[in-house]
Amino acid sequence: MKTLLRLNLSLVTLLISACVTINVYFPAGAAEKAADEIIDSVIKGAGKAAPRSSTPAPRTTPPQSSVHRQTNTHWLVWLAGRTLHALVPAAHAQGVDANMDVSSPEIRAITASMQERFGQLERFFDAGVIGLTTSGLIEIRDANAAALPDRALVRRLVAEDNNDRNALYEAIARANDRPEWEADIRRIFAQRWIERGAKPGWYYQDGNGNWQQR
Repeated sequence: MKTLLRLNLSLVTLLISACVTINVYFPAGAAEKAADEIIDSVIKGAGKAAPRSSTPAPRTTPPQSSVHRQTNTHWLVWLAGRTLHALVPAAHAQGVDANMDVSSPEIRAITASMQERFGQLERFFDAGVIGLTTSGLIEIRDANAAALPDRALVRRLVAEDNNDRNALYEAIARANDRPEWEADIRRIFAQRWIERGAKPGWYYQDGNGNWQQR
């Protein structure tokens, strides 16, 4: 009985220690893949393959026993194993080829909205009227570069696209059950919009907020 009690206490201590010391790191590599996937989809428009979703791990039912003491011990062993199985890979997610879920209906709807608008925005990017910001948004850089009849259209398109972009970053964080990742997701998207989405000649903001040209 004492041996069993010591084992139970040891397992509980292990679980508490794991929960306290293991941190869940932001998976930057997975976020870049997700950003590239959505950016490609927006730029290339309809017909692009739908974003992939990560496959959740199958649930495991804890073993049962007709003996009460064995049940308690088996349950703790099972719980310790499942906890470590979930936490340890998450702690090293930044160094492995993890997936970020971008397949929710909300994310798909936002992406489709941005696809429909991109064709109109593209000519204003080409003309230098608008550019990409460091916060993953777009901004009017030079309204005078647009024809007078187009200026109201530009303002409307920029406002609508920024609404979609803000909603997208929040939706991705929420879809992955990590609302605290929103700022990091925004940062990754801001980088990838410039590095992958921008064509030569498009404007973007550098780290100091100054406009640069690709």
